[in-house]
Amino acid sequence: MKQEKWFDRSFNFENNQNIFPSILERLSGTPIRLEEKVIGISENILTFSLDNTWTIKENIGHLIDLEPLWQGRLDDIINGQIELRPTDLQNTKTDLANHNDTSLQGLLSEFRKIREQTIKTLQSIKEETVFKSALHPRLKAPMRTMDLFLFVAEHDDHHLARITELIKNIKNDRN
Repeated sequence: MKQEKWFDRSFNFENNQNIFPSILERLSGTPIRLEEKVIGISENILTFSLDNTWTIKENIGHLIDLEPLWQGRLDDIINGQIELRPTDLQNTKTDLANHNDTSLQGLLSEFRKIREQTIKTLQSIKEETVFKSALHPRLKAPMRTMDLFLFVAEHDDHHLARITELIKNIKNDRN
């Protein structure tokens, strides 16, 4: 099954129920799910670029690279900014980071550490902050704190699904 490209996806942020505790649970579980998915995968599979796309390690590194953006966007909402800070749509940081030269354990540890910082901050916000918003620069839609981190959880799952796809396709190509 082919996955929709991230930038081709649309998002609906019309839920008025406070689903934030479930979103926090999902975000907290990403490091565990990621570790479970890649532990025991050989280095040659972790660093293999299928069809000139990011490797498994580069997908993991990308999650690390974007966490400061999510943290910064939360600050934007808390500080009453009208628009969320933009991102580099070319993902230059990930392309230049050379994540393939970092050990798998190093990548997983770094992701866990930076995600735990995000979760700790999110657990300390007041409920009213969950519903505060700012305009998303690419989507041109208001994004509440709850929406932002649902977006992050979807982004996590997008890359977890891509890693699953890479593992399957690389193993099939080698058999």
